[in-house]
Amino acid sequence: MTRYAVEVKNLNRTFVTKAVRGKSKKETVKALNDVNLTINEGELFGLLGPNGAGKTTLIKILCTLLLPTSGEARVLDHDVQKETNLIRQKINMVSGGETSGYGLLTVRENIWLFSQLYGIPSKEANRRIDMLMKELGLEHKKNSKVRTLSTGLRQKANMVRGFMTDPALIFLDEPTLGLDVNASRLIRDFIKAWMREKPGRTVLLTTHYMMEADELCDRVAIINDGRVLACDTPENLKKLIHQDSVLKLEIRQVDNLSAFQNIPGVRTFAHEQDIAAGTTKLKFILDDEAIVADIVAAVPKSGSKILSVQKTEPTLEDVFVSLVGRGLTNHDI
Repeated sequence: MTRYAVEVKNLNRTFVTKAVRGKSKKETVKALNDVNLTINEGELFGLLGPNGAGKTTLIKILCTLLLPTSGEARVLDHDVQKETNLIRQKINMVSGGETSGYGLLTVRENIWLFSQLYGIPSKEANRRIDMLMKELGLEHKKNSKVRTLSTGLRQKANMVRGFMTDPALIFLDEPTLGLDVNASRLIRDFIKAWMREKPGRTVLLTTHYMMEADELCDRVAIINDGRVLACDTPENLKKLIHQDSVLKLEIRQVDNLSAFQNIPGVRTFAHEQDIAAGTTKLKFILDDEAIVADIVAAVPKSGSKILSVQKTEPTLEDVFVSLVGRGLTNHDI
């Protein structure tokens, strides 16, 4: 039987805006509109959506920082309205771009302070802090004041603080926001390793980076205007987009193209000779992606050699744009 780390049923949250100049009446805004969602125990679950979609409101409710207007939400089998203390003992959260603690304290002092607020015994707290600092490449900065850290190092310190409590469920809200390629990759690799280390650990990730969601997430929910528009694995979500699968090959120039004619599963075949470069460019529109191997095998039969291969298929961003109606911009971030 599947155990749920998060279970949301018919969840609604409305806000009443303040009256502003030129408007005599207050307005009611529905941030969440009948949201239904389950996250399996041990799942790395992604939540995608533009600003104002309802992501932050949903996370605040699940973190027991905000009460729903109606509906039900359970986290780790506890009700978010009635069992807040039990939930808070088992979860943690890391947000991209947040401050890393008290600037006058060192990195280690800050993390130690948080460990004591959670009541972690001294010996165990020290062990966890040392281990996490090493894994996240922060050992050399442990005695540096937090205010002196770069953006990437501050975010690593936030990660140590969040994972130090060994939560059963952790909320990662834009954890790689504004980080360089190396820091982003290190954090992604750490998340994957943390999940593998102990089955049952659960992550809810929000991100504006589609490639990150595609790489990390077991399932993804796309939310907009307070509603969940789709929820499935990245691969299944991509199948929602009816887009041709195209295979392009660049091979050493060959005149006899009979080996590429009439391959079952190829809808359209086209070619172009680049005499100056001494190459032949082949383009296949596929009805069946399983025949890629047959196409590749036909190259040596033609007496040629592959120089480059390019395959295009729908991306998670294509799905997002199709459902939401626009892509994510810097304004959303």
